Amino acid sequence: MSYATSRYPAAHPTGALDSQLTASSTTEITIYGCGSDEAALFRELAPRFGVLPTMTEEVTTEDTVDLASGMTCISVGHKTRVTNSTLLALSRLGVRYVSTRSVGCNHIDVDYAASVGITIGNVAYSPDSVADYTLMLMLMGLRQMRAVIRRADAHDYRLSNTRGRELRDLTVGVVGTGHIGTAVIDRLRGFGCRVLAHDINPTGPAEYVPLETLLRHSDIVTLHTPLTEQTRHLLDTGCIAHMKPGAYVVNTGRGALIDTEALLCALVSGHLHGAALDVLEGEEGIFYADHRETPIASELLLGLHALPNVLITPHTAYYTDHALRDTVENTLVNCVNYEGGNQHG
Repeated sequence: MSYATSRYPAAHPTGALDSQLTASSTTEITIYGCGSDEAALFRELAPRFGVLPTMTEEVTTEDTVDLASGMTCISVGHKTRVTNSTLLALSRLGVRYVSTRSVGCNHIDVDYAASVGITIGNVAYSPDSVADYTLMLMLMGLRQMRAVIRRADAHDYRLSNTRGRELRDLTVGVVGTGHIGTAVIDRLRGFGCRVLAHDINPTGPAEYVPLETLLRHSDIVTLHTPLTEQTRHLLDTGCIAHMKPGAYVVNTGRGALIDTEALLCALVSGHLHGAALDVLEGEEGIFYADHRETPIASELLLGLHALPNVLITPHTAYYTDHALRDTVENTLVNCVNYEGGNQHG
């Protein structure tokens, strides 16, 4: 299986199915974990598809499944895991289709869902959101922007003792060349740097090499693979040891693609120069919440945060107005198609 492509087919791009979506009757769906920005888009777009959405900020749990009573289709977010017991409870209520508002499905046991009669669908959204963010993280890392911004905030405007590096002088390794990885490669060409790529199923114009070769020669390694049993801890202790000394890691895919303890050790030892992480192993229950007045239990997160050469952002690379509109529209497409017998997920 390709690192680049989920085995759960994504919905069609925004607007691609307009001619197929004339519903003969209203489709009712429950939207779980629905924030105010998503709710505004669902209200705007749902009538166009003949959908009557019931929106709730509650996440999908055994305690909230009754909100889906009478529904065949529901939508869930990526921020909270949907447990097997919840899937079973949904199935007993008559839910047959769950559209997750994400590309990845690692927060749902898809095989178990199928065993209780529930189909899981994911969505497509603009790859440019994550690709742009990935390049931003690379550039911020190369110019030590975390330290620069902190000093400027304190009105310390001296130059750093460490000079930045220019992207054109470096080799960037892109692991996973699906829509997002390909968009990253397209952007990197404009900087004039050498780009190496790795994917089990190479597609598109790129210099593909084995993973070990990519790790040995890349000054920056950026991850864009779905999280599966095969890719969990893709960068483990052994792979990190093979990385070029002084290399930089960027992860905007899924946190568990990296063995976080191994990464922390490599950063502390100086083997790696730095990391920019928009996703983190064990981020559930930490990201998307205000912890200024509450303790954080993750020793790994605290350890990474203490390092001046590590940038951490809260799983926000995807979060643009364009991508959010794509996500909401393709959620509606998924559910209408399922109810109409034209399944895309």
